[in-house]
Amino acid sequence: MNEAELILNDDGSIYHLGIRPEHCAPLIITVGDPDRVPTVSQFFDRIDYINRKREICIHTGLLGSREVSVISTGMGTDNIDIVLNELDALFSLDLKTGKPLNSPIPLTFIRLGTSGAIQDNIELNSLVVAEAAIGFDNLMHYYNPSMCEHPLAISLYNHLRMPKKINHPYFAEGDSTLINDCVKLGMEKGIIATSPGFYAPQGRHLRTKNLLFHNNNNLMNFNYNNCLITNFDMETAGIYGLSQIFGHRAISISAILANRFHGTFSDQPDKAVFNMIERVTNAIKNGFFL
Repeated sequence: MNEAELILNDDGSIYHLGIRPEHCAPLIITVGDPDRVPTVSQFFDRIDYINRKREICIHTGLLGSREVSVISTGMGTDNIDIVLNELDALFSLDLKTGKPLNSPIPLTFIRLGTSGAIQDNIELNSLVVAEAAIGFDNLMHYYNPSMCEHPLAISLYNHLRMPKKINHPYFAEGDSTLINDCVKLGMEKGIIATSPGFYAPQGRHLRTKNLLFHNNNNLMNFNYNNCLITNFDMETAGIYGLSQIFGHRAISISAILANRFHGTFSDQPDKAVFNMIERVTNAIKNGFFL
C-alpha cells in the first residue's frame, strides 16, 4: 500500500485522527460534537489519553474495568467515512507496512446522537435505538451498491417515486445483540433515515422552496412488513454500512429532541443528551454491550 493510500503523520499517527493504535480502545463511543466528548468522559473512572485534531477529539480511559474511547466525528457521512476507515486501519493494518494484521481486532461502535422523530407516538426526550438505517446519502454507493437492493430500500424507492437523478436509498443493519441490550435498558427500536443534510434533505425550508419529489408525510406513511421509519439523523447509515463491510459491530442511539409530526422541540435538550450519556455509560460499567 503506497503512501498516498495509507497516509501517516510524522509521529506515525494516522492522518486525520492524529492517533496511533495504543491511543484507542476497541469499544468506541461516537458523538458528533467535539464539545460532547468531555460530557461523556466525565463518567470515566480514569482518563488515560486526550487528543484533538480539527473537529476530531478523542478521550480514552476506563469505565469500570473496561477500556473505552469516546471520539467526535463531526456531522455527516462524509466525516464518518474518514473516521471509521481510519479507526479500522488502526486495528486491522500494520501502519508501517500497510499489510493486514494476522489477527485484526473487531470494534464495537456506540453512536450517541440527537434526532428528530417523524412518528406521532415518539415522545420528546425519549431514546430510540436504530435496528437499521436507510441512507439517502451516497456513501455506500462507493463501497457496496448491493445495499440498495435490500427489499425495504427498493420498496421505499418505489413508494417515494424517486427519480433516477436522486440517489437510490440503501439499507444497513445494526448489531442485534447490542440492540437487545438497548431494549433491556428501556429504549424503543426504530428505523432511522440518514439524510445528507439538516435542512432541505429533512424537509426544512427557511428561505428556500421545497423542490423535493416527496415530503415527510411520505416517509411517515411508509410501511414495510410493519416496519416504520421513525426518525432522522445524518450519520447512522454510514456507520452501519461501513461496520458491516469491515466486520465490526455498531448501534446508534438517539435522544429525540424534535417531533416533526407535531412540530415540537424539547425544552430541555441538554438534559436529554446528558441522561442518554449517563444511562449508556452506566450500562457499560454494569456489563452491557459486551
